[in-house]
Amino acid sequence: MAKKQKNDDPKLASNRRALHDYAILQRFEAGIQLSGTEVKSCRERAIQLQEGFITVERGEAWLRNVHISHYDFGNRFNHDVRRMRRLLLHKKEINTLHRHLAVRGHAAIPLSFYLKGGLIKVELGLAQGKHEYDRREDIKKRDSDREIKRVMANFNKKNQ
Repeated sequence: MAKKQKNDDPKLASNRRALHDYAILQRFEAGIQLSGTEVKSCRERAIQLQEGFITVERGEAWLRNVHISHYDFGNRFNHDVRRMRRLLLHKKEINTLHRHLAVRGHAAIPLSFYLKGGLIKVELGLAQGKHEYDRREDIKKRDSDREIKRVMANFNKKNQ
């Protein structure tokens, strides 16, 4: 009988689009309050973060619009896939988020879900939206860095 393949990668989901659309000013690590079937779906990597965002209401941080799929064997105990989920942060971190979210053009977004010590954690990013010219500059910088690495690799091969 074949062994069940185990994936040891602690990263459950990541929001790669966020790094393209936003400049990340600050990062936070937060716990998240999940129900039983949500935990099982997260461990199966059935998470979509692209449209997610964080709000602060009445002194609590909430994760909104993140899609965690239904658990296949959850039957009637399954969760609502886009429900609000409370984030577990220190009061100081919540105040920092609240202060920055009041500034126009700033947003708090989920960057990734990952496992840490058997618990599911969320990496949050305090972000500022990029303009089209900022994105173009990032692409130019990435291309030039790639070109420099390629030239250096060729130069090192010739001199050996």
